[in-house]
Amino acid sequence: MQRTKAPFRADEVGSLLRPASIKEARAKLEKGEITAADLRKVEDLEIEKVVHRQASIGLKLATDGEFRRSWWHFDFLAKLTGCELYHPDTGIQFTGVETRHDSVRVIGKLDFPDDHPMLDHFRFLKRHADIAGVAAKMTIPSPAVLHFRGGRKAISKEVYPDIEVFFEDLAKTYRKAVKAFYDAGCRYLQFDDTVWAYLCSEDELAKVRARGEDADNLQQIYSRIINYAIAERPADMVITTHVCRGNFRSTWISSGGYEPVAETLLAGTNYDGYFLEYDSDRAGGFEPLRFLPKGNKVVVVGVITSKFGELEKKEDVLARLREAAKFAPLEQLAVSPQCGFASTEEGNILSEDEQWAKLKLAVDVANEVWGK
Repeated sequence: MQRTKAPFRADEVGSLLRPASIKEARAKLEKGEITAADLRKVEDLEIEKVVHRQASIGLKLATDGEFRRSWWHFDFLAKLTGCELYHPDTGIQFTGVETRHDSVRVIGKLDFPDDHPMLDHFRFLKRHADIAGVAAKMTIPSPAVLHFRGGRKAISKEVYPDIEVFFEDLAKTYRKAVKAFYDAGCRYLQFDDTVWAYLCSEDELAKVRARGEDADNLQQIYSRIINYAIAERPADMVITTHVCRGNFRSTWISSGGYEPVAETLLAGTNYDGYFLEYDSDRAGGFEPLRFLPKGNKVVVVGVITSKFGELEKKEDVLARLREAAKFAPLEQLAVSPQCGFASTEEGNILSEDEQWAKLKLAVDVANEVWGK
């Protein structure tokens, strides 16, 4: 059967390719040719259009495409109390390409501010999603990302001489964020998270150990933080996660199947759903899905790639779903593209038409498997 509650049988991760009008307006803002208010008007118009586009292809949810963001994570994290955006000497190294030199560090006591700008971003999205008759989905980075991205060196030792106090404040900050989004009307919230995939990669684990982190205990620490953050969500609020292997201009970072983290993530971390990337051999097989507890949790199988424009064949996607169903019940599965289409404003290397064809394919597959 189709689902009336998120995550839906055909779903999406979150980000969408930025329309040319938004890119042009951002460039003009940087040159001082328009104001921030002028940019917001352009964003408002494009978000309204993209919400209705998502509804028109049969999706039961809509995001704002993250159109107001430059990064999937830094825009949110930098606006937490106690955090700031800064520009290190290097960017994030993807396969064959390096990002802009932006990052976030902790310079004060953590908190979630009442006026965090993404609360207003969500309220705008919800108004138009309600008109379109779909659920408004909000995406924010997982709390694990704030710690893992920069590690201990990006957290002030003057403010947090004891890292355990930092972890406690991080969990409290996100619990407050969950409540704030709920109060703003959010019933479908997603924690985007690269960390669980990095914990499956021997190369990334070696880097973590080299900087002095206790890599062997991180998944238990992050699970505890996340569980605290989402423990008080009301019964009508769904919180999912997307486990990302890196997504910048169609490139990637981490390789390795989910086996090292599957039990902690699927059975020990109390999300309602999991968007897992399965678009390449780097993700390994579906065997780790055996750790999904029988019941209400859903794994959204990302077997449609967002990195390249060539459209998958429906029969191939159906075959992958049948394969996944050998390890988790079909009624606890759903389908989506493997990642967002533009984790940063640069976007992946495909066209908007190709993006929409992939989202429509997810809808068509879901209708065939679970009925209209």
